[in-house]
Amino acid sequence: MGTNIPTSTLRSTDRTIPLLGYGTAEYPFGASIETMKESILHAIELGYRHFDSASLYQSEVPLGEAISDALRLGLIKSRDELFITSKLWCSDGHKDLVLPALQKTLENLQLEYLDLYLIHWPVSSKPGEYVLPLKEKDLLPMDFQSVWEAMEECQKLGLAKSIGVSNFSCKKLENLLATAKIPPAVNQVEISPLWQQKKIRDFCEEKGIHVTAYSPLGAKGMLWGTNNVMECQVLKEIAAARGKSMAQICLRWVHEQGVSVLVRSFNKERIKQNLDIFDWKLSQEDLKRISQIPQQRGYVAAEFVSEKGPYKSVEEFWDGEI
Repeated sequence: MGTNIPTSTLRSTDRTIPLLGYGTAEYPFGASIETMKESILHAIELGYRHFDSASLYQSEVPLGEAISDALRLGLIKSRDELFITSKLWCSDGHKDLVLPALQKTLENLQLEYLDLYLIHWPVSSKPGEYVLPLKEKDLLPMDFQSVWEAMEECQKLGLAKSIGVSNFSCKKLENLLATAKIPPAVNQVEISPLWQQKKIRDFCEEKGIHVTAYSPLGAKGMLWGTNNVMECQVLKEIAAARGKSMAQICLRWVHEQGVSVLVRSFNKERIKQNLDIFDWKLSQEDLKRISQIPQQRGYVAAEFVSEKGPYKSVEEFWDGEI
């Protein structure tokens, strides 16, 4: 029997989300499909139930294969035991492309529904290409109202049990909430001890939007990753004093902020270690030290900024939340 991961209720749909999830992004995207499938299967065996994918990552097919293997091997009795998230890429960020994009995602995953479907970034691009970085000339402003209406339709059809967004600032959420009939259930954003995001966490709490944290360890090895989190002296000292790994300290800290957290590893031992964050706590002194770490966004998303595009500066993209 694997670890039992605590859950939280999504206020907009009353569905539950496991508070620790397994991320499937790796860079270059789709580089090691077979390893990924094996790692996901191992994670299911250990007790992970929440898996995060995206059309951009090229991880939907291996995730789908791992799910059907897990069912066949009896690691899970039913697909309903899992919480599967995927995301709409910028090139499908147009009202008439949302439903076909979700249908393609479901086909890739061999599933009938997603537990959560997210708008990946608050920007659209010319249809057709699933790439990052995007070409500057392909960047387009997203028509949030019509794209969100198409997302709402996906939920009404039962193809996504909950819908949400990713990388949205307070201001962009405010604008979306002004016209949304179904409020976003989730905002998935970068959170780590080096980018604590108290402003967006407080805003989402007030609006009933659940927050999921990505890159809690700094996403080393990804296009947007840095070593800053894993090289942070304060975290190293806390880990050494507690006899925990750096990753466990980071994941426990994020967990204690009342949000769900995604972690990515293809190393069997670390996949197991990352689960071991629920039966101990950080001390008040630990929390105080972490609260004083200088803050710096890991991924500034410069790829979405262009003189000719909808966002002319990083400040404008994040509405000053940098």
